[in-house]
Amino acid sequence: MRVSIADELARMGIQLGVASAMELNNKASVDLRLEWEQAAAEINGSTKDLLADPVIRSYRDFYWRVLKIDPTKQRPAQEALIRRILNNGKIPTINPAVDIGNIISIKHKVPIGLYDMDKIKADKLTLRYAAEGEVFIPIGSPRRTLTSNQIVLAASDGTILHVYPYRDSELTMVEASTRNILIISAGVPGISGDLLIKAAAEVGLLYEKYLGGRLVKVELASGEREVSV
Repeated sequence: MRVSIADELARMGIQLGVASAMELNNKASVDLRLEWEQAAAEINGSTKDLLADPVIRSYRDFYWRVLKIDPTKQRPAQEALIRRILNNGKIPTINPAVDIGNIISIKHKVPIGLYDMDKIKADKLTLRYAAEGEVFIPIGSPRRTLTSNQIVLAASDGTILHVYPYRDSELTMVEASTRNILIISAGVPGISGDLLIKAAAEVGLLYEKYLGGRLVKVELASGEREVSV
């Protein structure tokens, strides 16, 4: 499977950390308390301090300037998770693979997208602007009709996996039965490729540790580089 970024988005400086993890046992009973505690320990200060964090700031600026979304009303996914921690809220557990993605998202402050590779029926994914009227089926919500100012991760057969960088599709969601996962850390201008690679790799390494999977490959997709997983 190939992953690429459309030219107009690559010129903005958008990059993706891309990894694949295979042969997971996502039905395993695992104790992730230590990982949650270590991720929470990376967060300092209060919710007000988030506004000064350079990583969080980059995503908020992207929401305002590119997506035309008010990030105080539709928060970046990782910021919403961090705010729950800072407000002593409990992060809901979904299944081990998804929980691990959330842990790394909190730790590194970048969004992590997870996709069941066996549900993807095309050989190429592209991060691009949506076509007016394309349909997206978000996890836990009714289907939505997209507009041309939205950014999507789309398969070559037209399936929309993700509205960038905050909402995944029900069509490729990771469930207890999922064994093979595509991991994508979603970058915006100002976020280094090294951070994206590190975040994607750490998800895969925790899969190996807790779910018996194999981290197969970790690469950076950019304007100059289409990657295969």
